[in-house]
Amino acid sequence: MKLLHVVPTYLPAWRHGGPIRAVHGLARALVARGHQVGVFTTNVHGRGTLNVPVSAPVILDGVAVRYFPVSFPRRLYRAPAMAAALRECVAGYDIVHLHSLFLWPTRAAARAAERCRVPYLVSPRGMLVRDLVARRGWLRKTLWLRLCEERTLSRAAAVVVTSAMEAQEARAFGLALPRLVEIPNGIDPSELSQHRDAPVPDAVARTLARQPLLLCLGRLSWKKGLDRLISILPMLPGATLALAGNDDENLTPRLRDVAAKAGVAHRVVFLGPVSGAGKESLLRNATALVLPSLSENFGNVVLEAMACGCPAVVTPEVGLAPVLEASGAGVVTPAEALGATLVTLLADAPRLAAMRVAGPRRVAESFTWDRVAASMEGLYGEVRA
Repeated sequence: MKLLHVVPTYLPAWRHGGPIRAVHGLARALVARGHQVGVFTTNVHGRGTLNVPVSAPVILDGVAVRYFPVSFPRRLYRAPAMAAALRECVAGYDIVHLHSLFLWPTRAAARAAERCRVPYLVSPRGMLVRDLVARRGWLRKTLWLRLCEERTLSRAAAVVVTSAMEAQEARAFGLALPRLVEIPNGIDPSELSQHRDAPVPDAVARTLARQPLLLCLGRLSWKKGLDRLISILPMLPGATLALAGNDDENLTPRLRDVAAKAGVAHRVVFLGPVSGAGKESLLRNATALVLPSLSENFGNVVLEAMACGCPAVVTPEVGLAPVLEASGAGVVTPAEALGATLVTLLADAPRLAAMRVAGPRRVAESFTWDRVAASMEGLYGEVRA
């Protein structure tokens, strides 16, 4: 099949988080399964732009990626040249897969596919969550949802969600939705093993020497519940908390203040963005990954932790929580019990050791990109038929 994925940002714009890795992982796996895969995206990278060609496709792992420059309003990722390319090219694809909501590329691609009678699917990528909409511009997003996205969603061949929790959140809006299909994100475990012999950054090495080590890996965001994680550190004498990720929301000053007021400033390490050997070392050697999110449609970092044998502790609001608990690779706990849960877990070495074995086993069984791409391929085939 000839497949087109439309996503507002794409690699190498890693700072925009998990969806970029998920979309590229899927696209690359689909290429490996014999499909012709293209991506339409923008050149946005944070507040700047990527240093990439905007006049011709760039081949990344067999995926033909076209980057388009954005214009006003930038916050919507409006790219007039993308609209022109969609009008010209969409009819040549069998399926169009849209990855986002509330942004211009999704609407533009949906209308282009509709005009050309090409079926399209929508992956909300965690954006169709009531609490997030309420906290990040309720009026503006509600209007956009009713005026633009309701049509986009209702006319899609399917809405693809990554977890049962994301499906439940989507239904709660009361929109006219097509069928919801649950297909998780995947992972390539080999990517997390290729840096074993590489030198580890000094800051990471110093942090790993401070055991027991609790790790929170990923963008520093208000929805991750980092303040409540810091606040329970007094219950864990001797434990260090490492926060590793870029801070586009400028949360670090407030989090430092929370740590100072709790008397644990000396036990909270802000590492900034980590990748490669640093990231792999943290995941393989931390005592546990902790993700006390207010909302997380899936939780890619939990999957990475499982693949590396790192026990994980998450709140029920993380989409991957049921899988984590059923696999025995971690613990699901309400936020109010987070401190007590960690106290018990850190004192149970045999349980931690068992979790380190269970995680990689479950990932290999169900979450490799080839398995995920096979499920998506089946859905595409049904839609095309």
